[in-house]
Amino acid sequence: MSTTAETHEFQAEIAQLLNIVIHSLYTDKEIFIRELISNAADATEKLKFLQTSGTAIFEPDRELQIALATDETAHTLTITDAGIGMTRDELIENLGTIAHSGSKAFLEQIKASAAKSGGTGAAEIIGQFGVGFYSAFMVATKVTVFTRSYQPDETGWIWTSDGVSSYEIEPGNDLPRGTKIVIHLKEEDQDYATPRRVESIIKRYSNFVGFPITLNGETVNTINALWTRNKSEITDAEYEEFYKFIGHDFEAPAYRLHFSADAPLAIRALLFVPQHSREKLGMPKTESEVHLYCRKVLIQSKSKGLFPEWLRFLKGVVDSEDLPLNISRETMQDSALLQKLNKVLTTRFLKFLDEQAKADPDKYATFFREFGHFLKEGIVSDFTHRDALAKLLRYETSTSETPVALADYVARMPEDQKEIYFLSGPTREACLASPYYEGLHAKGREVVFLLDPWDEFVMEHLHEFEGKKLVPAEKAEVTLDAKEGALDADTARLLANFIKETLGDKVDEVRVSTRLVDSPAAIAESEGMTASMRRILKNLNRDEANPFKQHLEINPAHPMIAGLEKLRHADAALAAQVAAQIHDNALISAGLLEDPQAMLKRINALLEQLVTR
Repeated sequence: MSTTAETHEFQAEIAQLLNIVIHSLYTDKEIFIRELISNAADATEKLKFLQTSGTAIFEPDRELQIALATDETAHTLTITDAGIGMTRDELIENLGTIAHSGSKAFLEQIKASAAKSGGTGAAEIIGQFGVGFYSAFMVATKVTVFTRSYQPDETGWIWTSDGVSSYEIEPGNDLPRGTKIVIHLKEEDQDYATPRRVESIIKRYSNFVGFPITLNGETVNTINALWTRNKSEITDAEYEEFYKFIGHDFEAPAYRLHFSADAPLAIRALLFVPQHSREKLGMPKTESEVHLYCRKVLIQSKSKGLFPEWLRFLKGVVDSEDLPLNISRETMQDSALLQKLNKVLTTRFLKFLDEQAKADPDKYATFFREFGHFLKEGIVSDFTHRDALAKLLRYETSTSETPVALADYVARMPEDQKEIYFLSGPTREACLASPYYEGLHAKGREVVFLLDPWDEFVMEHLHEFEGKKLVPAEKAEVTLDAKEGALDADTARLLANFIKETLGDKVDEVRVSTRLVDSPAAIAESEGMTASMRRILKNLNRDEANPFKQHLEINPAHPMIAGLEKLRHADAALAAQVAAQIHDNALISAGLLEDPQAMLKRINALLEQLVTR
């Protein structure tokens, strides 16, 4: 120790607090580089503000940058800035007292000055807690700080500590303005003296700091923080370059949204939608790739909570100058505020999608083919945004092979129609051929075709759209005029009773249909269940727990049903086989037949009787 050095004990209980900072506060050691760069950026931002205010500054022409240097031989990492520096008293106040920071006081000074001058006084000061400097002791056996204040009449000082109980201060003559921190690394942490390791940390956490950051003389942060700039100043090429960097993608984005908001926090966001969904390509469930920043410093990579999980395909950045962070600056303290922020961001993005859908329907159709299943997931899981999401759905209908919005369907509804009808099927052709479509088609009603098996769950959760109830075609109340040659009501009722006696427990009820046109019969599900939902439950091995029973509807105007009525009087046994086959045919049409072998055996018996007559 120099004879001019002064030894200072840390303030009362500081040793205990320092131990907490070093061993418990941060979840990852590498955070110390982010913290020290943030402090350097704060000091440089303060110096820049003083320069613009006309304050006399020592070495006014020195370049404002942050320099890191690694030494694998000496096992040191050095971080240097040309910022505001510190006097002897400031060293004692700022580095001798944990949880003290000059940044908050400096911001108050700026605000007071701005109030007098009528300006905003905005300065991008990151530091809030004053503990970031001590994160260096997570990896250091010793930390030495060389600093000189910006004030022309001040001199340099050297601060040294092992982070245990005390620190030393001695004069440092002929030091340049700013602060240089030399970290002597512990044996187990000497990888922080390797350039590749340090560069990766800089690019992850501090790549968008507003001053040049060099590592061993080479500039590291070459990508601008586009979200902080005016949209009119940014080219499409710059947006694309930024997206490829932040989104780790080789393609241009499909959509981008660049916006700012003032409530509940002052935020800036730059969000991107990729060209393709990785989940649709068969990859595992993705994580959100929207990163949370505070004043261009990464707080949380792939931040959870900024958006609902169903928007996990988004990539980009959300930045706020006044996030209520916890002391380690790794998470937000206010969970209620995070929920409000989530709502603001989600609402704005859904509004953006709605605008894009109206501006360029073809482009939006491409988006919906890739990412529509995420929006459907949102309808099922997120009541808050259900109405906004419903406007973004696109479906084929009986009158449009091009998927349309539900709003378009409603606009085409005749005045006497009060419900929106939908029908599930594996293909458009299957829907058009469905017995459940016949009556609605005959009535001139447009029907929404659900070609995704899970769409019916979407409709179940949506319930209605613009005040119109969503009704499955199977449950639509359709009454057609009686056809000439149809069985009379009493005869049809007696035939229905015969079929019920023949089928027994296979059906709950057999009734005479008022809606079938071309089909002899159809399965009519009981209340609360449709054929499509029953198929899904079956695939999930839950059909046995399903309490709903099936009904069978017969078409009294169909020749097969009229022929069955005659046959039951002439040959009751053969009529029973035909009735069972009609039921199985209806099950096939609904996609519900479980035992094709029994059906094939019956068909063969019927054919045998036909050819041997």
